[in-house]
Amino acid sequence: MKKWLKAVQQKTMNAVMLTKQALNNRRAEGFVDTAVKILMAVVIGALVLAGLYLLFEDTILPTLTQRIKEMFNYKG
Repeated sequence: MKKWLKAVQQKTMNAVMLTKQALNNRRAEGFVDTAVKILMAVVIGALVLAGLYLLFEDTILPTLTQRIKEMFNYKG
């Protein structure tokens, strides 16, 4: 019985020490940090795409649609 009790006590102490080490470990990056970085990348990418669309809508897209219509205009 003493051996069994000592073994249980030793396993419990090992579990406590491992838990303390895991909680004190600051080297790993948290899930919240990663989520914020991904969200920032998506928002910045959307803003860049929206800016490019606004830029190309006024300058390139009207002439592009006009050229396509002229290219497929069989009447003249």
